[in-house]
Amino acid sequence: MTEPRALVVDDEPDLRELLELTLSRMGVDVETAEDLAEARRKLAAESFHFCLTDMRLPDGNGLSLIKEISRDYPDMPVAMITAYGKVEDAVTALKYGAFDFVSKPVDLEALRNLVRTAIKMRHDDAEKKPQADAADAPVPVAASIRNPNPSPAGDDIQSSILSRMIGRSEPIQQVRRTIIKLARSQAPVMVSGDSGTGKELAARLIHDLGPRSESAFVPVNCGAIPSELMESEFFGHRKGSFTGADSDKEGLFQNANGGTLFLDEVADLPLNMQVKLLRVIQEKRVRAIGAKNELPIDVRILSASHKPLKAMVEAGTFRSDLYFRLNVIELNIPGLAQRRTDIPLLVKHFLLVIADQWGEKPRQLDDSAKKTLLAHPYTGNVRELFNILQRAVTLCDGELITADDLQLEQTRLDDHNAVEPDPGEANLDDYMETIEKRLLENALKDAKYNKTEAARRLGITFRSFRYKLDKYGID
Repeated sequence: MTEPRALVVDDEPDLRELLELTLSRMGVDVETAEDLAEARRKLAAESFHFCLTDMRLPDGNGLSLIKEISRDYPDMPVAMITAYGKVEDAVTALKYGAFDFVSKPVDLEALRNLVRTAIKMRHDDAEKKPQADAADAPVPVAASIRNPNPSPAGDDIQSSILSRMIGRSEPIQQVRRTIIKLARSQAPVMVSGDSGTGKELAARLIHDLGPRSESAFVPVNCGAIPSELMESEFFGHRKGSFTGADSDKEGLFQNANGGTLFLDEVADLPLNMQVKLLRVIQEKRVRAIGAKNELPIDVRILSASHKPLKAMVEAGTFRSDLYFRLNVIELNIPGLAQRRTDIPLLVKHFLLVIADQWGEKPRQLDDSAKKTLLAHPYTGNVRELFNILQRAVTLCDGELITADDLQLEQTRLDDHNAVEPDPGEANLDDYMETIEKRLLENALKDAKYNKTEAARRLGITFRSFRYKLDKYGID
């Protein structure tokens, strides 16, 4: 790899000198410009691997330069230098196409992390250059079941990663195209969609296709952490900092340092934790409970929620500043009803997965089962389809799954007015499962979707409650 070259655009001589010195010590060849006009001249005359630009320049706004670079030099990562505490500027820069930002006064470790990411992005782009656009090419139905983590070389890497999102419908092809673009950025992404659509899979693909792929992807379900343990789980603690703290513990942010932290069901965060999370995202530093000093962290934040966060902001149950910080870019995952043509591919893939997990020969569907699956409403989306097939494989007597094995007659419920089956028309197991599912859903609603409180109200352990939610595809 040739020596990376950077363009630094800032009107403060002292800051330009600091940035040039820091980058030079990292082996980067640096050119500087003090205003937009000089930056444009140098961009036209020379080639750069990445650019750092200040927000406010003598002859205009750095956002103009970000837009121009995104348009004219799409392979060049550009980052914004913002004033301290100007979160709005940082969010705007990310929406305009900046891959990341650094605040004044510049934290040198944060700057070095940003530069390393930019260099890796450009290097990865150069390796993929000969490859055709994988999003527009036919995508394999599934990666190898026996080897779920293949290590293809060169041009096949992107295609292999994307193949984990099964389907050929236009909605899912559009999701893949968006994921490729999001992988090049370091901007926070809010993955939205109904329960069971595959939000965590989408987040993993963004991570695996990006420059952080060699570092950790740390998923956390915000609704599964008791509120009294949240600060310790997220930020860590020091031995003796509270009763039961028998040793030092790293938090989720430290675990994800250099990589990606995926906050699933972020709507479940209590307000006091939302304040602390916002500060960490803005400052890029964490302080463990009982620690004297803060530690710098380099983490990309991806989040997801099946609840309408905007409505929660309006109701005052979710902070607007955190919402706008997390929702810089939104990626919506379509429900299975919006991509029904993918159902046969998903069925084929899931039957192979189930057979591999259970050490059996893959089952097949008869015509009646195929028609039933295509007509099912799928309120639980892809997760529900997988659960249906697991049950069917368990119940079928031979190698052919029938409509009866699917047992969907009692679960074809109206999306808004679900009716319990008459016990005289259903077997006892089905009837009891329907009742249990209804009890779980009602407990969640009554507890305002606080899973710990819902489990307490039902008189069962949190672990048992989570198991039952997974069993019925409830989230």
